[in-house]
Amino acid sequence: MHKHTNSLVSETSPYLLQHAHNPVKWFAWNDETLKKAKEEDKMILVSIGYSACHWCHVMEHECFEDEEVADLMNEHFINVKIDREERPDIDQVYMTAVQLMTKHGGWPLNCFTLPDGRPIYGGTYFPKDRWMQILKSLANLFKQDRNKAEEYASELTNGLLRAEMLVSNSDAIELNIDTIHKSIRNWKTLLDDEEGGMDKAPKFPLPNNYIFLLRYAHLFNDDDVMKQVHLTLRKMAYGGIYDQLEGGFARYSVDALWKVPHFEKMLYDNAQLISLYSEAFQQSKEPLYKQIVEESISFIETNWSNNFGGYFSALDADSEGVEGKYYVWTKEELHKLLDEKSFDVFCKYYNVNEIGYWEDENYILLRKDSDKELAMKLQVNEKELIEIVTKAKSILLEVRSKRVKPGLDDKTLCSWNALMLKAYADSYKVFSKQEYLDKALFLASFIKSKMKNGEGLFHSFKNDVVKINGFLEDYAFTIEAYISLYEVSGAEEWLHEAKRLSEYVNKHFYDKQSGFFFFTSDEDAELIVRKVEISDNVIPASNSQMARNLFRLHKHFHLPQYHEMTQAMCAKLSDEISHYGSGYSNWAILQLELQLPFKEIAITGKEAKKYFTELNKQYLPNVVFAVSHKISDLPLLKDRLVDGKTLIYVCENNACNLPLENVAEFKS
Repeated sequence: MHKHTNSLVSETSPYLLQHAHNPVKWFAWNDETLKKAKEEDKMILVSIGYSACHWCHVMEHECFEDEEVADLMNEHFINVKIDREERPDIDQVYMTAVQLMTKHGGWPLNCFTLPDGRPIYGGTYFPKDRWMQILKSLANLFKQDRNKAEEYASELTNGLLRAEMLVSNSDAIELNIDTIHKSIRNWKTLLDDEEGGMDKAPKFPLPNNYIFLLRYAHLFNDDDVMKQVHLTLRKMAYGGIYDQLEGGFARYSVDALWKVPHFEKMLYDNAQLISLYSEAFQQSKEPLYKQIVEESISFIETNWSNNFGGYFSALDADSEGVEGKYYVWTKEELHKLLDEKSFDVFCKYYNVNEIGYWEDENYILLRKDSDKELAMKLQVNEKELIEIVTKAKSILLEVRSKRVKPGLDDKTLCSWNALMLKAYADSYKVFSKQEYLDKALFLASFIKSKMKNGEGLFHSFKNDVVKINGFLEDYAFTIEAYISLYEVSGAEEWLHEAKRLSEYVNKHFYDKQSGFFFFTSDEDAELIVRKVEISDNVIPASNSQMARNLFRLHKHFHLPQYHEMTQAMCAKLSDEISHYGSGYSNWAILQLELQLPFKEIAITGKEAKKYFTELNKQYLPNVVFAVSHKISDLPLLKDRLVDGKTLIYVCENNACNLPLENVAEFKS
């Protein structure tokens, strides 16, 4: 029984359903809602968040569950609640508007618009008193000074249009590798040499940053950058941002020490971090990285499998209304659960002391030393240390499983699942575990069958129901994942599917004026502006990934027009790459691929898969693979199968060396 129910009750998004029984008369974003605003001549409140957002919950409790606030909102506004993960297109538009107004953004995002959707005012979290002041002030402005409201809206909308024109007006220049070196010089001044990551708080994992830095350090023999990458990966793996009991990373740490996480866990972070730690293991052979990959995959399989072959989106930061309650421990709890020796060792291993202390007698489990270092300090055998810690972890996991779990966001997003597919392909390439390839193939089949929207893709899936046309991010990451899956499996259907989806993107998303891709398809309903996403963030920009896809497809299919497109896109962003590497790291990876030697490696013959496994024991950035034991018409494989032989062809720009007959020759 609920005192209040609004139209969100019929939605599938967990975030929207959380608000279905607020006294606020919430509506979903659709044609009917927008028509209602115009017919009733009311301003629109566009309120955007996501299910794992802590401050979204706080504002809901303080404002949207309050009947006094709700009465004011219902009287003067059409109130639209949006899940930013379902509708990143709408989020991008109004986030940009709020950033133009306030110089910062975040979630919850609250933006007020005229009945036609043009923004006039916005911000993020507001406490009740301030929120009510804003509601009254805007209601009065709209009624008493409509011309001024129109003036605000026109000015902001023009600002949004100008922001998009920056891309269109960029003049293409020649690519120069000095751009990358300048970027690194600027970047080095911003790094934390003690704790890794950027020299500030909060700290985000930003996997794409460290994939670029790892490749740069390797390709240019930069020991300083290489040390910084491994420092960061070790500190993240040891920190409170990593769930030391079950695996998986939180979205960010609130401090500079990777200690106190913002406890929400997201699929997109963990998928990319699996790829990062796999690649870092390939380069370094650090056992810790293998452990992180295995534990993170286990966490995802245990908590996020959707029973159709795909994966859910997130776990909330809160349980029982308290942030982090599911994850932290008191000394008293640990003492009751563990015997004296185990307690003593466990507390030293995970710093249940002044280092790990958080608040209210709670401790966050985190590490400072490697197993070898701590065993020497405690003067115990390393094997015995690991046995004690492993047994203690299993006891604590059993207890934790009985706690109230954080809320699950059980929608399945195409783009994030594509990142997970790429993670499986990357981990299989490095660790050669058949189960990773099996899971990759199963997930690819799920995306291809369940997320299909005619010739294109859907964005969201839940309970065997799909909705929302795919955005550029869905296509960019799915194409990337399919190419990666082809390269590790040799199954050509995935490469052809990647090419087909790229042709669809060129047809429906490409902007000839700017040379970039719009975030939304030409088949989608128009918003007040059509966004072009170019800067990399916690997930690479859809344009940077699309550009890298075109480059790899050119290598596989010999498509010069794709090469020209990707080169032009990258060149237009040279200034951005050189001045702000962290925000353009995927573009920087592309520039390394475009300007440094890039190899096409074809392996043919009965032992092709075995040779592929052996080759990937080395760190091999700047390559594409084509692997087959049978006849193929693909350009890299055509006419290269020789009976009774397994051969390795190393090519560059369509010119190949004589084929090699064993891995030792390849290594030399």
